[in-house]
Parts: sequence; structure tokens; C-alpha cells
Amino acid sequence: MLDFIFSLVFGGVAGWLAGKLMGSNFGVIINIILGIVGGAIAGALFGLIGIHFAGPIGGIISGVIGACILIAVGRAIKK
Repeated sequence: MLDFIFSLVFGGVAGWLAGKLMGSNFGVIINIILGIVGGAIAGALFGLIGIHFAGPIGGIISGVIGACILIAVGRAIKK
């Protein structure tokens, strides 16, 4: 249960960072959600190719990468 809570917190931080890096105009709440979802997606995709992020910093890194990808996809769909 504690791991799940940490995943939500790190995903939220990752989404916020990704929003700042990408200049997202989706809003803080959406960026946090994108960080959580992006972290899960990036973790799964990186796991398929043999790259594993460990610890809190690894979770934030994978969340930022995943959220940046989702923000880019969201921008492409929004146009």
C-alpha cells in the first residue's frame, strides 16, 4: 500500500516537472495525472526493452519521460 502512495506522489511530481519542461498549458491537475499515467506507461515500455528505473529518482525520471510523451501526444490530438 505504501508503494502505491509513493507511486502517486512521485507520479505527481513527475507530471508537474514534465509540464514545466514541456511548457504544458493543460493545467497542474492534468499534468499530475499525466505524470502518474505516464510513469506507469513508461515503466512498462522501458521494462519491455530491459531498462529498469529503481528508487524514487528512477520513478520520477520514468514519470517525467512518460508524461512528456503524453503531453506531446495530447498536443498533437488537440490540434
